[in-house]
Amino acid sequence: MLPLLSIIAGALIAIQAGINSQLGVILKNSLLATVIAFMVSALISLIGLLAISKNLPTNEVIRSVPLHFWFGGAISAFGVGLFYFLIPKMGVGSMMSLALTGQLITAVLISHFGWFGLPESTLSLSKCLGVFAMISGILLINR
Repeated sequence: MLPLLSIIAGALIAIQAGINSQLGVILKNSLLATVIAFMVSALISLIGLLAISKNLPTNEVIRSVPLHFWFGGAISAFGVGLFYFLIPKMGVGSMMSLALTGQLITAVLISHFGWFGLPESTLSLSKCLGVFAMISGILLINR
């Protein structure tokens, strides 16, 4: 079930990127489209949080969060803003496939080194070959 949900998540990212990049084209401002997308996302997330969460973290837990973990939203805004800026210029297929290359390489490094306290998954020859095969496929998609 988790692999299927992962595929659905990837599909939803491609769909929202295509829709929101066109919003930026229509509004003639990809940054405004990013702001609108994040405002709607924040509202929907807040509604979901209030509807589902029974217990929220205490002030003590919130204060214990390392400073760098609070910057994920800034990274998201910059990355998503780049999507909305680049998709109308490159096309959703090219942009998503090249973005996947960056995601794949970064994910392998994060997993290998266990960055951000995430589980480690040592880089192996088979993983390197898999990454190479995926990147080769992505290069073929963009020919």
